[in-house]
Amino acid sequence: MHIVNDLFADQPLIALFITIALGYFVGKLKIGSFVLGGIAGTLLVGVLIGQLGVKLDPGIKTIFFALFIYAVGFQGGPQFFHALNLRSLNQLLSAFVMCFTGLLCVLAAAWMFGLDRGMAAGLAAGGLTQSAILGTAGDAIAKLGLSAQITKTMQTNVAVGYAVCYIFGSLGPIIMVTWFFPMLMRWDIRKEAVKLANGLSGGRPELEPGQFEAVNDIITRVYQVTRDRKAIGQTTLELDKQFSDAAVEGIYRGGKSIDLDDRTVIQLGDAVAMTGKLGAVQASNAVLGDEIVAPAGFSVIEESREIILTNRALNDREAGEIHDHATVETRHGVFLTSVKRMGRDLPLLNKLPLKTGDELHFTGNPADLDRVQSKIGYKISAAAATDFVFFGIGMVVGILFGMVAFKIWGVPISIGSGGGCLLSGLLFGWLRSVHPRFAALPIGASTFLRDFGLAVFVGVVGIGAGPEALTAVEHYGLTLLLLGVAVTLVPQIVTFFFSYYVLRIKNPIEALACVAGGRSANPAFAALLEKAGNATPVVSFTVTYAVANVFLTLWGPVIVGIITRNAGP
Repeated sequence: MHIVNDLFADQPLIALFITIALGYFVGKLKIGSFVLGGIAGTLLVGVLIGQLGVKLDPGIKTIFFALFIYAVGFQGGPQFFHALNLRSLNQLLSAFVMCFTGLLCVLAAAWMFGLDRGMAAGLAAGGLTQSAILGTAGDAIAKLGLSAQITKTMQTNVAVGYAVCYIFGSLGPIIMVTWFFPMLMRWDIRKEAVKLANGLSGGRPELEPGQFEAVNDIITRVYQVTRDRKAIGQTTLELDKQFSDAAVEGIYRGGKSIDLDDRTVIQLGDAVAMTGKLGAVQASNAVLGDEIVAPAGFSVIEESREIILTNRALNDREAGEIHDHATVETRHGVFLTSVKRMGRDLPLLNKLPLKTGDELHFTGNPADLDRVQSKIGYKISAAAATDFVFFGIGMVVGILFGMVAFKIWGVPISIGSGGGCLLSGLLFGWLRSVHPRFAALPIGASTFLRDFGLAVFVGVVGIGAGPEALTAVEHYGLTLLLLGVAVTLVPQIVTFFFSYYVLRIKNPIEALACVAGGRSANPAFAALLEKAGNATPVVSFTVTYAVANVFLTLWGPVIVGIITRNAGP
């Protein structure tokens, strides 16, 4: 043990990375269907390693939390601002009611049971499962001008409250969303998800888990043009118009592939490559001729391309409407294969409303994709590099935002560098979605900053809590656990019935997704997806999740500002 102590004293970063590694290992362990998660696991392991008296530079957690929260804001910025519209107003209000009710529950618990600022913030972080409160509340506590000992004690209490309340904070929404509310309302989640998908798809059947709709797959087949076929003498564009969801992608003539354009004429004996949805491609057999094996040397180059939607004229328009409205000259040879929003797959259905900032995945000929891309947005390139000019400016703006102090009902509030970087990230993420030439931060880079930044921050918090964490658990123990249960359950119950009866969110899948998203409960959302068997909950979840992430994060300094009780010396 002395060797370990000496090693950690000489190189404390080793303790940090061991904490992260073991924390994520513990976080992956399953108890039934419940998984603790890497962040909570890292905090718990950090508290244990902190018993060895490891000392880490507190500046590390400040830097990495700022990186984490900026990345969160950057990724959620487009969706957050696009949620602020009349069409999403009821879902936006549902998320706010959830967040505000959660805040009231925390404040009530703190006043009734004499919790100090740190423990109250920890109760919010764990009971509402918002890890970012650890940073924003800790930052606010540091700015109170209290003694170093009291400051450290309350920052430790934030971590303790989070650790004690987090497990049920994660488990509670799973129970409410997948069992309690459906049982109470007599809803069959799978049946309701199928019904919603059928409505959004214009009647296209919804399939059971493990099944797939083969006619929607994009395929390429080669046909030999034979005598008396209708295709002879037609141009490629005329042929594309006949099949709509299939297009001529290549012609092999005279022993070689020929260059194509819309005016290329089909001739007897041509080997024609058709690409598109299975049903449409197979239907071309009657016009072209029999299917053949592709001749040696005949190749058709296709590309899978991801395009960010930035054209405001397409915002809030349905996928099927856009497809039907576009002319064949515009869309031929290009096929939409999937849509993602905030990194989550959306159900690719006709009535799915698209939002600026959505990630659209297309398959097609590079030249055809270039034509469509110019009308949609900009390409996500794997080689795209981070725009460090705007990244640096964004971080500076966030830190400056955090320096601003203001009062709410006479209570002094400062959102700190964490809250400031969140707002800055939201702003620059939105800027990137509408002006793609600026502020590039590739999804891989932003995801790494978000996940690694939070892991390092939580690891440092856990190690720093050390022995004081055990003392706090002994003092508050069961009381804190039960308060966490109340903070987890009450806002969900209030919000569900308010959303259903007042906001008129009557669709069962949307109502349940709003509950999960309104408290940014990823485990509950994953469980709801599993029960639904399709992606129909994603749309409502992303709207409420983006809003909840902002408000719940800002509750950290609000709680520290409103609660006046400090920890004992």
